[in-house]
Amino acid sequence: MDHTPDSWDHTPSDGVAGLSISAKPFVPNVNAMTFVPKFGGSTVNAPPPPIPSVDTPVDTPVVTPVVADECVKQTDELDSAAGETNDNWDDNAEEEEPQETPQENGEAEVNGVEEETTDSGDEEKEAPEEEPEEIPEETVTVIKKPSKTPTPEPDDDGRENINIIFIGHVDAGKSTIGGQLLFLTGQVDKRTLEKYEREAKEKNRETWYLSWALDTNLEERDKGKTVECGRASFDTESKHFVLLDAPGHKSFVPNMIGGAAQADVAVLVISARKGEFETGFERGGQTREHAMLAKTAGVKFLIVLVNKMDDSTVEWDEERYKEIISKLSPYLKKTGFKSTEITYLPCSGFTGANLKDRVDQKDCTWYSGPSFLEFLDNLPDFKWCFDGPVKILISDRFRDMGTVVMAKVESGTCKKGDTYTLMPNKQSCRVIGITGADELEKNSCRAGENVKLKLSGAEEDEVVPGFILCEPSTLCSRGRLFDAQVVIMEHKSIICAGYKAILHIHNAVEEVSLVGLIATIDRKTGEKSKQRPRFIKQDSVAVARFRTENVICLETFANFAAMGRFTLRDEGRTIAIGKVLTIIKKQKQVAEVEN
Repeated sequence: MDHTPDSWDHTPSDGVAGLSISAKPFVPNVNAMTFVPKFGGSTVNAPPPPIPSVDTPVDTPVVTPVVADECVKQTDELDSAAGETNDNWDDNAEEEEPQETPQENGEAEVNGVEEETTDSGDEEKEAPEEEPEEIPEETVTVIKKPSKTPTPEPDDDGRENINIIFIGHVDAGKSTIGGQLLFLTGQVDKRTLEKYEREAKEKNRETWYLSWALDTNLEERDKGKTVECGRASFDTESKHFVLLDAPGHKSFVPNMIGGAAQADVAVLVISARKGEFETGFERGGQTREHAMLAKTAGVKFLIVLVNKMDDSTVEWDEERYKEIISKLSPYLKKTGFKSTEITYLPCSGFTGANLKDRVDQKDCTWYSGPSFLEFLDNLPDFKWCFDGPVKILISDRFRDMGTVVMAKVESGTCKKGDTYTLMPNKQSCRVIGITGADELEKNSCRAGENVKLKLSGAEEDEVVPGFILCEPSTLCSRGRLFDAQVVIMEHKSIICAGYKAILHIHNAVEEVSLVGLIATIDRKTGEKSKQRPRFIKQDSVAVARFRTENVICLETFANFAAMGRFTLRDEGRTIAIGKVLTIIKKQKQVAEVEN
């Protein structure tokens, strides 16, 4: 196009303004009809919206185009560029009045499109503005409600939480009984047990398949020995139980001590098979040591399950059952258990006899007492301190989208969103998640529960088993120096100042050294000696001062028994048990004892 056509000069200026050439950039409306700019003519491919015309009559004759050649050429160029033909171009150029009407219509169309676009744009802009204002408010309220005022859900069904641990000599049947209980209570289905039975049969371990419900490690399944404390849960009519399966081998006694620190009831499993009971009960067997460690850990009840009564060497023999009881009772009383705290029950872990249902009278005519689950369901209620200061004893930690600790609530009520102090480092952290033993999330947990807590503000390497979560206003005691009463259980030589051993106190394991001996105590009268002894030996009871290598959390036995009882081990054997009497906070007093 070399120059402007002359016919454009005759076009009124109002028509150009009506085309919105100098208006704002056009914003199309996706909901409107297709709009094609035009100069007064109607298009074939994209007709304008049906807007009624006032000035132009309906039956307007088509006028023969009388224009200059240049205008025709320009029109052809525009038509070819737009891909359409305008037959009324010359009519609009020759007659001004008919041209005004399409222009007005064009203005109405342009303005209408712009108005619709503006309105729809405003509506689209207003809707997102209102939604972000409402959605964050709802989201904030949902997040803040559990943290500020969480709904307690520890006892929705009204069942009391009790932690039981299976202890005893190796191969007594602890894991088998645990697996049978999970099957009888519906925690493990029959199809899973059949799978375990096929896998065990392939390894020539047909009688071990029940224990695989708790022994999940491949090494444990191959060797048939529990290494770490297995953990599971089951319910009875009135109680919720957390089952802990302790290892029976003497090499894994420290793992057993850690599990016993979390338990309230201990189940001592005894093998009635001839030769096995004697091996476990003899000096050096784990039956004696486990019973003593359970008492030291503070379990409140001891249930003695005489297992394998269906064995061919026993066959539910009453004489064998009474023989075992007569040998065990004196030792258990010597350990510190009262007769009201001990209960004896016969059973068969492999067949499940007397575990859920009572034993058939055809097999055992001399026993008419309750089954194992019946006795557990009728245990007296434990008096937990729900309203006391929060003390949560950490037993393990791992990383799962954050720092997660496994712990037992010994006192108080913990709620999701609460902030606590991690002792002994005095590190502030917040509980952002609570998971019960049944792997269900909850908003709170109370004393007596074994839970998993997700913490914010503490990394995994900053948490060690033996740390305590406390309320900032009531922190637990910590220190390195303390006086304690100890009972020497087994030691060949004498013990004097400078002796070193491994201290197990609640879930903490620390090296400790004997600073000095303060007094000995007479077992019969309970009187303390006036002179300080130079040494102590086996079966001695003494008051001594100890110092740990690092700062630990501990309490006196009188103030908080769960953090005031401990065990001393050396060379793979339990040397002594004791309780904390006084926590020394000033290092200057050490010189007085040494002098």
